[in-house]
Amino acid sequence: QVQLVESGGGLVQAGGSLRLSCAASGRTFSSYTMGWFRQAPGKEREFVAAIRGHTSTYYADSVKGRFTISRDNAKNTVYLQMNSLNPEDTAVYYCAARWGTIEVVTPPYNYWGQGTQVTVSS
Repeated sequence: QVQLVESGGGLVQAGGSLRLSCAASGRTFSSYTMGWFRQAPGKEREFVAAIRGHTSTYYADSVKGRFTISRDNAKNTVYLQMNSLNPEDTAVYYCAARWGTIEVVTPPYNYWGQGTQVTVSS
């Protein structure tokens, strides 16, 4: 069983930056593919970014070049650095974990955090 706890959300002006963190329990964190998803009001949860190992990453087109996913296995933590934020990035951001390859849809992810709110004002 893996427990995930997100932090780092908040209110930021357009053009600003935030770094989200997701702390995971368990001794096999390094073996998991970690993903970030987001859900805006009235919309479905959508893929943002994922990382497998330290170097295999994948991003949604909407965040490519602005967001960076990384992990620190010694701290059992995955990060999402978000730069050049715009109001369309406003959503609840969720951390997720799964065994295996990177996936860009929600069902393959077995474990989810409770989410952290990111609000970008114009």
